[in-house]
Amino acid sequence: MSKLEKLLQRIKNHPKTVRFEELDKILTNAGYERAQPRRGSSHYTYRKSDRVPITIPRQIPFVHEVYVHNVIRELNL
Repeated sequence: MSKLEKLLQRIKNHPKTVRFEELDKILTNAGYERAQPRRGSSHYTYRKSDRVPITIPRQIPFVHEVYVHNVIRELNL
């Protein structure tokens, strides 16, 4: 099992303890492009042609569970 597969499994099993960097890694490996926030915004938008954009706020230490579930649903994990 690769590191990416282990990370995906951990995210599915423990959605409350997912860091922004982990979601970023999953989405960029899935082909999404990240748009940087402007003027102090903490929200990052991930876009991919033929898919709905995903917006995730950068939270410390963990991303809210609802955003993790949105990523899981969009990627059909």
